[in-house]
Amino acid sequence: MSENQADPAAETAAQRLSAALDPSAIDALLADAKAAGTPIDGVDGLLNQMTKAVLERALQTEMTQHLGYDRDDPAGVGTGNSRNGTSRKTVSTVNGPVTITVPRDRNGEFEPQIVPKRARRVGQIDELVLSCYARGMSTRDIEAHLFEVYGVTASRELVSNITDVVTDEIEIWRNRPVDEVYPIVYVDGIRTKVRDKGAVAIKSAHLVIGVDVDGRKHALGCWIAETEGAKFWHSVLTQLRNRGLRDILIACCDGLAGLPDAITAVFPDTVVQTCVVHVIRNAMRFVSYQDRKKIATSMRAIYTAPTVEAADLALKDFDTEWGRQYPGVTDVWRRAWNEFIPFLDYPVELRRIVYTTNAIESINFQLRKITKTRGHFPSDEAAMKLIYLGLRNISSKRGGESGTGTHGWKTALNTLVVLFPGRLPL
Repeated sequence: MSENQADPAAETAAQRLSAALDPSAIDALLADAKAAGTPIDGVDGLLNQMTKAVLERALQTEMTQHLGYDRDDPAGVGTGNSRNGTSRKTVSTVNGPVTITVPRDRNGEFEPQIVPKRARRVGQIDELVLSCYARGMSTRDIEAHLFEVYGVTASRELVSNITDVVTDEIEIWRNRPVDEVYPIVYVDGIRTKVRDKGAVAIKSAHLVIGVDVDGRKHALGCWIAETEGAKFWHSVLTQLRNRGLRDILIACCDGLAGLPDAITAVFPDTVVQTCVVHVIRNAMRFVSYQDRKKIATSMRAIYTAPTVEAADLALKDFDTEWGRQYPGVTDVWRRAWNEFIPFLDYPVELRRIVYTTNAIESINFQLRKITKTRGHFPSDEAAMKLIYLGLRNISSKRGGESGTGTHGWKTALNTLVVLFPGRLPL
């Protein structure tokens, strides 16, 4: 069949649907509902009645397919199975709860698909719960929302059970293969409260974002830990290596304890680059409000310097001018110096990309919005579940599985080819 030829079956179905939804037919339904005092929506509304009729008709059609003959058809005599009445059940839908009659067969072999056995939710209720949860609504809020808007009674335990369906999905995501080479990797974390051994502890959820050779950003994984150090980071990087990662050109991070040493141990050829914006932000903590603009202007000469030597001179000039009043600022720069200066070897096009971990901070900002609604999480698994759903929701809005792009990537990629010859896949 050519692209211009329509499927006859689909065309017939479309014609029937068009006839069923003819404006005159809809007007007649609305008029009858109004005359009978039936509301449009709500538990006893017209939409629910239509949902009930469609579901019951679909179930009867499934039974016919299961048995192989229509109701009262003589062809069913002697087949060894037949209809055996109905049972009633109430299911939750996005229009509210609907009580339907489900057909049964005498042998008890009928397995309906449209409303499976023991299923109490249809019409994307589960997806609705996951969507609300991914946006930071607590189980209590979701419970109240479903009842107020849809008339659906859903306990907090039910909401938790629905969100637990992503547990296997999380494990698959955590262990999926990654690319062999990521030109740039960003590492940053958000703090969250988690109950651990009977007490609430502050833990960090560390997110690793990789920029692939096409400039697309991907969340490679998330790790929750109470303490950081070389051992922890060595484990994280080893996991990535075991999942297929062989090389990172530039790792951009923010002074996380033990991370630079771990990167050097697992990926010895990787350049560790501190986030310049984090250095500036940390330095500003020591500055009085009235001097912030002046200090920011003076520091700009350091990170926009054309060479390492020029940056060192700019830092000395800064220390001469402000060191006596704000020694903490100079100290921040000197402690970050070894991980900062690789930045100065890059041309402007590449500096714009590795200048900051904002690419990952924008994601963390959205994750903080959904995690701050929780006083604390009952476990690491509960925290990971919300973070993963949040990441999945962010990804669906920002580029899906393909990730999100990087501005000016082609120019930066050509620079990377020159700076790191032979290390990018062709």
